Amino acid sequence: MAQLGLIGLGKMGFNMRERLRAAGHEVVGYDRNPDVTDSTSLEDMVSKLDGPRIVWIMVPAGEPTRQTVAELGNLLSEGDLVIDGGNSKYTDDRINADLLATKKIGYLDCGVSGGVWGKDNGYGLMVGGAASDVEKAMPIFDALRPEGPRDEGFSHAGAVGSGHYAKMIHNGIEYGMMQAFAEGFELLEAAKVVENVPAVIKGWQRGTVVRSWLLDLLVRALDEDPELDDLEGYVEDSGEGRWTLEEAINNAVPAPVISAALFARFASRQEDSAAMRAVAALRNQFGGHAVKKAGD
Repeated sequence: MAQLGLIGLGKMGFNMRERLRAAGHEVVGYDRNPDVTDSTSLEDMVSKLDGPRIVWIMVPAGEPTRQTVAELGNLLSEGDLVIDGGNSKYTDDRINADLLATKKIGYLDCGVSGGVWGKDNGYGLMVGGAASDVEKAMPIFDALRPEGPRDEGFSHAGAVGSGHYAKMIHNGIEYGMMQAFAEGFELLEAAKVVENVPAVIKGWQRGTVVRSWLLDLLVRALDEDPELDDLEGYVEDSGEGRWTLEEAINNAVPAPVISAALFARFASRQEDSAAMRAVAALRNQFGGHAVKKAGD
């Protein structure tokens, strides 16, 4: 049995705690929500852990994570280990690792995929850091990853930063896959040749080359709302798609699918697109094409 301190018990962190406990591990959680926390403060959580300690962070990326790492640096001891399992930008990892290294505290960055389904299905894990630290935390990783061969649900990607880098690219690919399914759904709906769009998409789940977990989730959504009329077409982005494109530019790697998927999300937030108004005006000017006046 391993022992773990877990900071951040939101949708992901809460389910991770449940999966770890079901595997027989002891988890001491900390969250600002008194209804889910196991401890009253970070200091209280650390005091309940035996050394050498392992503490996993699942809080929002950016300043919340950086602040948590800094606080842990003042609470933990030499030989302890911190794992950042959030969606931090990979460039933050070296800063965090260097800060903790001054206290001789280890640091791993871990990209985590699996969403709210990870509790039952397991989480895909991509880890960056020293091999000795990875080995120290392996009982935790083995409990969180899916059942089956370790190398199909867990990877030691390389040095510090590589885990979050791998997760960033994973999410960029996810953007493109989701957008392709979305465009296919819209075309099937718009053409009116297919009479039962949900049935067609459900029929892709077995035997076809596009079968996937994302397809399964789209089928689930269509089962609940066949035309998706209950939703607004407004889509946020977590930032990892943007970071992926930054890396594509920095490395001169063409990424037209991921970039188009990200820009489609931006377009979804525009109730009245200035760009589309300009296109309408130009079509009217050069071709006399009809335009729709505001308020019509």
